[in-house]
Amino acid sequence: MSTAAVYKTRTQMVADILRKKILSGEIVAGEPLRQDAIAKEFKVSRIPVREALLQLEAQGLVCFEPHKGATATELRPSEIRELFELRALIECHVLEQAIDNMTDQDLAAAEKILKAFEEAVESGDQVESWSELNYELHAALYQPANLPQAMEVVRSLNIKSDRYIRLQLLFTTGIEKAEREHADLLEFCRQRDKKAASALLKKHILEAGQAIHDLLSEQAGGASH
Repeated sequence: MSTAAVYKTRTQMVADILRKKILSGEIVAGEPLRQDAIAKEFKVSRIPVREALLQLEAQGLVCFEPHKGATATELRPSEIRELFELRALIECHVLEQAIDNMTDQDLAAAEKILKAFEEAVESGDQVESWSELNYELHAALYQPANLPQAMEVVRSLNIKSDRYIRLQLLFTTGIEKAEREHADLLEFCRQRDKKAASALLKKHILEAGQAIHDLLSEQAGGASH
C-alpha cells in the first residue's frame, strides 16, 4: 500500500469516528477538537487528523476559529430555520421531478427502507439508525429525478442537520409523526400526485425544523439572553 493510500485510510478512519461522535452528541457543540490529543488517541500523526478535520469542516460539522483551533459546530435556532427552509425548497423541487420518473422498483426500494425505519423505531434500541434510515428513505424517493448536483446539496444540508434530527426524534413526538408522514408521502408518490406529495414534504421538513428550533430554544433556557 502506498504512503498516500495509508494516509487516506487513516484520515478516513479519524473522520468517520469523529463524525459519529459529533452526530451522536458525544462531542458536544462548541467543544474544542485538539489535534495533538486526537492524534494520540488514534495513534496516528497530526497529518491525517488535520485532513479529517478539514473534511468535517467541509460537511459543516467542524469550524476553525482563530486562536481556538477546530471546534464542533454549534447551530443556533435561527440557523436551523434557514437550514430547514433551504431543505424544503430544494427537496420539494427534486421530489416533483422524481415522481415523473418513478418506476415500481423505485417505489419498492423506498417501501423496503420505510419498513426498516419502522422496525428500528419499534425495537427502540437502534436509535443511531433512525436518522440514517430517515435520510435513506428521502434519498430513495429523490433518486429518480436524476439531479446529481441537487442531490449533493441535499446530502450536505442533511449532514448539517443530522444531529438535530436525532435530537428531535429522541426528545419530541417527532418519531411517530415522521413514520406516519413517510407512509403518506410514499402513497402520494405511488399515486403520482405531485401536488399532494410536495405539499406534505414541505410541511414534513418545516415542522421538523420548527420542533428542533423550539427544542434548542428550550434547552438554551435563558442562557443566551
